[in-house]
Amino acid sequence: MDPLTQALTKIDSLHSLDPTKTPTTNIPYELHYAQKMTTYLYKHTPNPSPTLQLAIRAQHLKRWEVPRASYPAGKAGYYAWRTGLARRQAEIAVEVCLESGIGEADAARVGALIHKEGLRGGEDAEAQALEDVACLVFLDDQLEGFEGAWEEEKVVEILRKTWGKMSERGRELALGMEEMGDRGG
Repeated sequence: MDPLTQALTKIDSLHSLDPTKTPTTNIPYELHYAQKMTTYLYKHTPNPSPTLQLAIRAQHLKRWEVPRASYPAGKAGYYAWRTGLARRQAEIAVEVCLESGIGEADAARVGALIHKEGLRGGEDAEAQALEDVACLVFLDDQLEGFEGAWEEEKVVEILRKTWGKMSERGRELALGMEEMGDRGG
């Protein structure tokens, strides 16, 4: 097995350990999430680099092991949780890549993408692609849960922030989503 396939297989094996199951398919949620991320990656970027493929697939690696409640409530706690998760997920992904035969430079690149280095200022197109794909999966798979849990004003704020994170390509794909097309009217 080539190193890319081996690393993707190991990542999916780790995702399969997620005890949370999707209600409709009953597969581990993080495996479901990773598969959706990969689907949207190929819609966004038809010929992604191997490092982007790996970063997309590993973005939420073992996320369930660090619950949001393990950090303080509020915005500062939320951002600390997200930052800690990204660092941890990047470290795990780099380790999986190295164990699979991915070279050190490429493994480090996977970690940098997961950590979204180079996203600010738009200097890294692959980091932006990862952000776009994460936003698309959020819109497709998670927004509905926010709509039921938050007041409309808060949901609109979440949508605005999500939209602001996306590139033109990401926005184009979002507008092509059935649910987004209905909202945009």
